[in-house]
Amino acid sequence: MTKTHKPRLLIIYTGGTIGMIENPETHALQPFDFSHLIDNVPKIKMLDFHIDNIQFNPIDSSDMDPVGWGEIARSIRDNYNDYDGFVVLHGTDTMAYTASALSFMLGHLHKPVIITGSQLPIGEVRTDGEENLITALQIAAATTFDGSPMVQEVAILFENYLWRGNRSTKMSADNFNAFKSNNYPQLAKIGLGIHFAEEALWRPKEIKPLQVNTNMDRGVMFIDLHPGMPQSTLHHLLNTPDIKGIVLRTYGAGNAPTAGWFIEEIAQAISRGIVIVNVTQCVNGGVHHRRYVSGDKLANAGVISGHDMTSEAAITKLMYLFGLGLTPTAVCTRLNTDICGEVTL
Repeated sequence: MTKTHKPRLLIIYTGGTIGMIENPETHALQPFDFSHLIDNVPKIKMLDFHIDNIQFNPIDSSDMDPVGWGEIARSIRDNYNDYDGFVVLHGTDTMAYTASALSFMLGHLHKPVIITGSQLPIGEVRTDGEENLITALQIAAATTFDGSPMVQEVAILFENYLWRGNRSTKMSADNFNAFKSNNYPQLAKIGLGIHFAEEALWRPKEIKPLQVNTNMDRGVMFIDLHPGMPQSTLHHLLNTPDIKGIVLRTYGAGNAPTAGWFIEEIAQAISRGIVIVNVTQCVNGGVHHRRYVSGDKLANAGVISGHDMTSEAAITKLMYLFGLGLTPTAVCTRLNTDICGEVTL
């Protein structure tokens, strides 16, 4: 890429608050079409970029699912060689799930996929959507000194920060800085300029053709522990039909009740071939199985440490690995590998 190259970017619009408008009768927010979005951000025309767009049937991100993830991934695959970068406009509620899922689905990615949205509709006077969209486009167009893409991964851009997608969590329903990566540093800080933390950016070991896997297995679930959970409840959850993998959200450094019945229920589920991954309910830190007796008992029962993975990354990683058709044993092995920067081992 030379200095005279005009960046070619593709915006993929899935819906979300950024593209919503207020219904004059009910005053409820409802999706609007993409032309409304562009009309409300005239500054886009000031960017010296070639920008195209794909518009899905706009949905609330609460309705996003593996079918929607597959549609986004295939859109990127089908246009991968024609564009320098991609900006996905998405609702905030499940944005971290989508970012995590896409990071696994888009194998050997070496171009930017920047996901953004807004807390206020783009037509509002105080909207954060205009700045987020423009900044996301600038980041998607950014290159290194040798012309390579500055960002070569799935990332979330919101307000002042760029975060690794599979390390991010929505932390606020109200603040413009709605997302945070608690266990991995920011990829960029946005102020008067865009300041990249190049040492934190993902770099593939070698450049290979994009490999897209859209088969995400839905046979997974969360189990959140709480004090006083009875054996009958745990037994019922662990015996949910057609479940292959469970993300067990435990206390602190990966701790759970030490009662004999609890460990026995977990061990029986694992003996039936269910893969159980231990992640902490804490927003910072990770699982240290051998630090306390309770965590040690889980490890001895066959529970896999999720280390410092987010809940969003853990559940989508399970969906991805089972979607590859791997056996439970192979899934356990792959869970202990870093696929695309989602975990610190």
